[in-house]
Formats: sequence, C-alpha cells, structure tokens
Amino acid sequence: MSRRTAQLLESALLVVVALFILFPIVWMVLTAFKPQQLIYHINLIFTPTLDNFREVFSPRWQVGAKVLNSTIIAVSTVVVTIPLAVAAAYAFSRRHFPFKRAMFQWILLTQFIPGVAIILPFYLMFRSLGLLDTYAALVIVDMAVVLPYAVWTIKGFIDAIPEETEEAALIDGASLPGLLRYVIVPMARPGIITAAVFCFILTWNEFLFALILTRNQVVPLSVGIMSFRLERGDLWELIAATGILIAIPMFFLAMVIQRHFTKGMNVGAIR
Repeated sequence: MSRRTAQLLESALLVVVALFILFPIVWMVLTAFKPQQLIYHINLIFTPTLDNFREVFSPRWQVGAKVLNSTIIAVSTVVVTIPLAVAAAYAFSRRHFPFKRAMFQWILLTQFIPGVAIILPFYLMFRSLGLLDTYAALVIVDMAVVLPYAVWTIKGFIDAIPEETEEAALIDGASLPGLLRYVIVPMARPGIITAAVFCFILTWNEFLFALILTRNQVVPLSVGIMSFRLERGDLWELIAATGILIAIPMFFLAMVIQRHFTKGMNVGAIR
C-alpha cells in the first residue's frame, strides 16, 4: 500500500469517526429549532423557530429553576471539593503516616464502585437525617464521587513540584497554609483547573443520585429532562432544546479554560 493511499484511508476513517460523533449533536440542534409539526420529518431545510426554548422556560416546565438547581449543586460541589482535594493530595504527596499507600489505593478503588451499589445506603442515611430533596444531600453524594478523582489528579502535579522549592519557602518563614496558598497552588494550577473542570462536568451531568434523592424541590436539569412527556408521547423538540441547555456549559468551559486544560493534560502526561 502506497503512502498516499494510506493517507487517504486515514483521512476517510477520520471523517467517518467525526460524522459518527457529530451526528447526534447535529440532530439534537436541528430538532431543537424545528417546529412541532416537523419533528418526525427528516428534512434538513426548514424555518428555524425559538418556540421550543420559550416553551421549556414557561411556568409549566420550570426549566429555569432546574438550571439554577444544577448550577448551585455543581458550583457548590466544586467549591467544597477542590480545597479538600488540594489538602489531601498534598498530604499524600509530602507527608508520611501509617497506611498511607493503602489509604490512597482505597481512595482510587472507590472509583470502581457502581453508583447503584451505594445509592441505597445514601438514601437511607439522608432519609433518617431529613436531607432528602435538598442541596446538601446532592452536594455530599457528588463529593463522594468526584473527590477521589480530584485527589488523584492533583497529587500527580504536586509530586512533580521540587521539594527544594518548599524548603526555601519554609526557611523564609512560610507557614503550612501560606506554603499551600503561595507555592503549591500556583505551581499545581493546571492540574487543579483540570480537576475542577472534570468535577463540574461530572456533577452537572450526574443523573442516578439526583433521580433517587430528589422529589420536586431541587430537581436538577439532568433529571428534569425526563418530565417532557404528554399523552401524545415524548416531546422530542423540548427534550432537544433542554439538551442544548445542558451542553452549553460544557462548550463554554472548553472554550474558556482550553489553554489551562491542554497544559494540564500535557504536563500530567509527562510527569
């Protein structure tokens, strides 16, 4: 096989993969802007409408409140998780204590436990504490999911920081909180940003725990999308419009933190 033929095959394969990945997204966008009477028609040319977006924000569906709920839950989870993850990652990276290796391995092993295996204990615990259908319950359970990942990610970046830098700061009179704030955090910033972004994405998209632990007060957008159903069946135009609302923060984060994210992934791979 000639080199040109190999390049053509590679390009064709990349095009097929790109089309396979983009097709659901394109279809969702088209459906979101289609009039109701064209939802079940395969036409790519039509007059776009914003009626579907107006409908989802109407008092009937209360998508605005669900967007606010998802934002509060995701932001709160990240704000609480990242400081704890930085402190834990620093302890695992720099401190020596009994069962350190075993504890870190157990933290990583929690990532392999399926959500359905732990949702019942969480449900019973929150029911006994009166925390069902509250922000606190969802933030706690989301932290249990994302905190191990954040600790593992940030620890890799702290491991690569030269210990001489810390020793110099301590000689200059820096306290442990000052060392973390002015030395560790700035030098591990790409990893911290990477961990924060993934924590936000995982929390924003979380479905199972939110479905079981909420009723009607703090229902997030990922669960609220299930409510678009009437006698005529699923309201695909409203589902697609809400799907775009769910995807918008992902695209926005990718654009805003692209430089930090790429740097963090590259540095993490090298280290």
